[in-house]
Amino acid sequence: MSDGKSHETLVGGQFGSRAEAYLRSSVHARGADLDALAALIGERQDARALDLGCGGGHVTFNLAPRVREVVAYDLSPEMLEVVARAARERGFDNVTTEQGVAEKLPFADASFDIALSRFSAHHWRDFGAGLREAARVLKPGGMAVFIDSVSPGVPLLDTYFQTLEMLRDCSHVRNYSRAEWEASLAGAGLLVRATSHFRLRLDFASWVERIGTPKVQVDAIRALQTSVSEIATRHYETEPDGSHSIDVGLFQAFKPGS
Repeated sequence: MSDGKSHETLVGGQFGSRAEAYLRSSVHARGADLDALAALIGERQDARALDLGCGGGHVTFNLAPRVREVVAYDLSPEMLEVVARAARERGFDNVTTEQGVAEKLPFADASFDIALSRFSAHHWRDFGAGLREAARVLKPGGMAVFIDSVSPGVPLLDTYFQTLEMLRDCSHVRNYSRAEWEASLAGAGLLVRATSHFRLRLDFASWVERIGTPKVQVDAIRALQTSVSEIATRHYETEPDGSHSIDVGLFQAFKPGS
């Protein structure tokens, strides 16, 4: 029987207790997508930026030397404590933190020049609302960049992928396809400028350890990996130990205006 916990409580509980692990995670601390993000931002010393769903703070730490101010925003107070401490240790005095949900941002309209989110949107309870809020707080002409693991859009592969993700982490909501992302960004009033695709290899042992997946669910993941058709095994490049590769999309968009 359910204990009545909200989705937000579930997400906060899942990630709050693992904040240090996400700060140290090599998957999150580096990657071709993070390099591409830095290249898109360039040097914007006059800009105020929002890191939406900041997690372990890796986008924040890449942004801080490039912009005037970064607001690291997350649902988990424990994550924000880790980010604030790490920012101080790295000498970033232009980083502040704010706590809350993606679907209702505590910021004024048109208060940011840049809005960014990396590996967060698949946890949002209301994907469209989160995108609309990101658009609301952007200034006209402001840039948004979203990076997330994406579904291939093929039903067989999609069902398998969503099941793996939910078994690993029960706060998972959905990985969206590229087409769903582009339609939702347009629906939020953002103009998609460019999209990029990356492949990300996930080491199985660290993938499940990082979020603290219970053994019964780890066993279920391994059983599923060895039971599915070759189509799924081949697409996700599943290795004998369960390590596999997923698709990651980067979506660059702008808010219409000057």
